[in-house]
Amino acid sequence: MSLMSRARRPLARLGTVAAASALVLASCTGGGETGGGSDAGGGNAASEDAEQSGPALAETGTSAAADLEDPVADPAYAAYYEQDMVWSDCGATASGAALECATISVPVQWDDPDAGDIDLALVKHVATGAETTGSLFVNPGGPGGSGVDFATNAEYTFSADVLASYDVIGFDPRGVGQSAGIDCLSDEELDERRAADDLPLTEEGFEAMTTWGERTAEGCEADSGELLPYLDTLSAARDLDVMRAAVGSEQLDYLGFSYGTYLGATYAETYPDRVGSFVLDGAIDPSLIGDEFSAGQAEAFEGATDAFIEACLDAGEECPLEGEPAEAKQQLLDFLASVEEEPLPTGDPERPLTGSLARAGLLILMYEDGTWSLGRDALADAMDGDGTALLSLADQGANRNLDGSYNGNSAVAITAVNCLDHPAVTDMDWQRSEAERLAEENPTFGPTFGFSGYACSMWPEGPVREPAEIHAEGAGPIVVIGTTGDPATPYSWAEALAAQLDSGVLVTREGEGHTAYGRSGGCIEELVDAYLLEDEVPAEGATC
Repeated sequence: MSLMSRARRPLARLGTVAAASALVLASCTGGGETGGGSDAGGGNAASEDAEQSGPALAETGTSAAADLEDPVADPAYAAYYEQDMVWSDCGATASGAALECATISVPVQWDDPDAGDIDLALVKHVATGAETTGSLFVNPGGPGGSGVDFATNAEYTFSADVLASYDVIGFDPRGVGQSAGIDCLSDEELDERRAADDLPLTEEGFEAMTTWGERTAEGCEADSGELLPYLDTLSAARDLDVMRAAVGSEQLDYLGFSYGTYLGATYAETYPDRVGSFVLDGAIDPSLIGDEFSAGQAEAFEGATDAFIEACLDAGEECPLEGEPAEAKQQLLDFLASVEEEPLPTGDPERPLTGSLARAGLLILMYEDGTWSLGRDALADAMDGDGTALLSLADQGANRNLDGSYNGNSAVAITAVNCLDHPAVTDMDWQRSEAERLAEENPTFGPTFGFSGYACSMWPEGPVREPAEIHAEGAGPIVVIGTTGDPATPYSWAEALAAQLDSGVLVTREGEGHTAYGRSGGCIEELVDAYLLEDEVPAEGATC
């Protein structure tokens, strides 16, 4: 059972240091009274910096990449901006397109270029046409998704025309994968963490969250403590400008998915005059606090679950659920509760399907409605007593190989980046009240989305960015894409980011699943390709 042919990584939710495996991202909008009373559509009343009302956020420091003059004009950074990036052959795609690999050096600590370097890994899907436009940098999301893997598999996402015209370049951001990737848990420990109780409103679940939060933090600090303070997104955006210079581009052409929209927007805010063709698909609202991110995702995943149930019921006898949608949903909730009490056997006697693994297997399906038939069959098997297929889905979502190893380090990189980027509420009474609200209003996955602030309080490094809007004043047109049924980056975030950006242009895909380009069936692809290849900016409000 193969879940996804593409290498795009789903996001994992903010502060995921508990046991749930492939949960979502560094971004969730606010549902309900988060901090200053944002609404479920993703308001930002809790994120007004000095004007914020409501419970206090974690104390915020300053990124080492902030408060700098433009490094490109500073002789202290000349060695980075003038370095020669040597590309070497590293294979070919299934269709025969050439792949080339390279590394580039950037400062560990951007405010001290003498403090040492780290090397970042890049892969280039070489343009297949005779006449090329230039380099298109891509980021698949996360934070923690591998751009190296994504560019290697670019043919699954990009049209032949884009691949003919552009060198598509993917990179692993600092701390991720092959780019000085942090390593915090062994494969065996990660198996344990993913299988453990992930319902923090229970005594056992809260204890598991605490135990694994502390163990993960201790492992990261022991392995990569000197790097952890410098894994924030602003530092990664400055790295991206070094890459732009290394390929000889005056402006950056960029397509970011999910968390990659936050990285792209941060770059645009920092270097607006260097914004070339920019597409941000599955957008994040940078004005939200961590708790608003979690609340927004809890609500959006609940909506996706309802859509999945209705599609399942439409399949008739092939669906293990029955009755009206509300009745079918209760059957699903009863099933999850039963697995929580008594895990199901699987093909591996050492790895039963626990409640957290069952939820992870179902949740990963919400990213791609094209996989819902797989989910329907896996759920039928599990409700019949066999958890093998649902465990397989959970493992694919977590990038676990059949031999028990894991591809990449997204399970820990996401926490390292998110806890730096997104401050959350610190008051434990408020956090518990909010967690109870999320569980009551979003019963399928909401019980796992609480306690963002507590999760990050165990992390060795505190946040370094205040929640704030991004305007990118002076940048050229930036295309922002939102999908109305997106479970991981709710549509309201795309609306918010497009409105914040001085030159934002909102494009809407009506449908289910996470992100749009490469999976919309043609309409979004046509609009984006015309923008990338012909400088034809989509009409404001274009809808597919």
